[in-house]
Amino acid sequence: MDRKAVNGFASTFVIDTTNPPVPRARRLRRGRFDLVEIADVILALILFAITNAQLTNANRIHHGNYAGGLLVLLAFVDCAPLALRTRFPIAAWAASGAAMIGTSLAIPPGSLGQPSFPLAGVLVYCLCLYAVTVRCRPRIVVAATAATLVVAAFVAPGSMPGAILLIAIPVLIGVVVRVRRSGARQLEEQERRHSGERALLEERQRIARELHDVVAHHMSVIAIQAEAAPYKTADPPPELVESFGEIRSSALAGLAELRRVLGVLRTGVAGTTPQPGLDDLDGLLTSTRSGGVAVTVTYSGKPQTLPEGVDLSAYRIVQEALSNAMRHAPGSRVLVHVSYREDALALDIRNDAVAAVLVPGEARSLAGGGGHGLVGMRERASMLGGSLDAGPTADGGFLVSAVLPFRSATEESGDSRDSGDSGETR
Repeated sequence: MDRKAVNGFASTFVIDTTNPPVPRARRLRRGRFDLVEIADVILALILFAITNAQLTNANRIHHGNYAGGLLVLLAFVDCAPLALRTRFPIAAWAASGAAMIGTSLAIPPGSLGQPSFPLAGVLVYCLCLYAVTVRCRPRIVVAATAATLVVAAFVAPGSMPGAILLIAIPVLIGVVVRVRRSGARQLEEQERRHSGERALLEERQRIARELHDVVAHHMSVIAIQAEAAPYKTADPPPELVESFGEIRSSALAGLAELRRVLGVLRTGVAGTTPQPGLDDLDGLLTSTRSGGVAVTVTYSGKPQTLPEGVDLSAYRIVQEALSNAMRHAPGSRVLVHVSYREDALALDIRNDAVAAVLVPGEARSLAGGGGHGLVGMRERASMLGGSLDAGPTADGGFLVSAVLPFRSATEESGDSRDSGDSGETR
């Protein structure tokens, strides 16, 4: 056997490398002291005193010739492994088994009217086997259980039924505790992962808001100033007008690209698939109805083909409003009204007064913009040059109203300026 194998075998018993990363559900500690280990030490001392007293009395009653020091030593080695089971479960289990075998050899069963194994030693062995079941790898647990059965069959063949029962109890309890701790650890890991994902999403949303509030604002100002600059000079040269027109077009193109990037930041998914629109409302309504919210959709005006930004923003606003209704007013009725106007798309999403029954004042807090959902809806509307209002209704319900213009004010003024420039050049 090479040195590496010897070191690995030794570490199994001393360093306890077989301990899987399944911590105790809630270890009782007071500062640097582990109350479980302290309890094991106290219990070991109590069992030692009881075992020593029993052996001494049995030796006197049955006129045994065993020395008092031997009885004290046997009582000690039978109970001492209990103090080690928390830190070194395999070493404690092996020491407890060896102590029981040594005791049965030093004091043959029945010589002092005692059972095959001391009761304190059996209790300590079961507790150590439980620690092995909870702490060690499954193959170690199987090996320890098999070794226990084999030794019991050779040392005390008549005690096999009782041995099987005593082994089954700590092993089954240990398996149950181990499974519960593993489940708790997995839940904690999932919670930590979800917390990290939430933190990442919040950071992305913060970056998106900063980009929208700062960069998008400055680019809009550049576009507007580039459009107005030629009017500040009497009879501006065509080359100057053309240059400012290119500056404005570049600013608008950059602004459109920025909006696309903002969408990727908020969703975390690149735009490789078609974005949803109002044509996809049926699937959204089906999902909402399955969540316990009755939804009715009405339309007014003449339907028309919507710009991609308006179509996507309208869908997202309806989606967020329905999500808020499911979250804050489950079982309520929601009315979605889509109005096609000449120059804008109007949305009204209203739910009844169930929300006021659930959490008093919740509707007012939502109206105050405390949730990220309403902030995101307002940002979508403002990026399109529209508006969004949200708040409680007089009857205790909640209303979200949005107006999304087909063209922003900047685009409309730009188009008129472009048409004027083209007339002059002609």
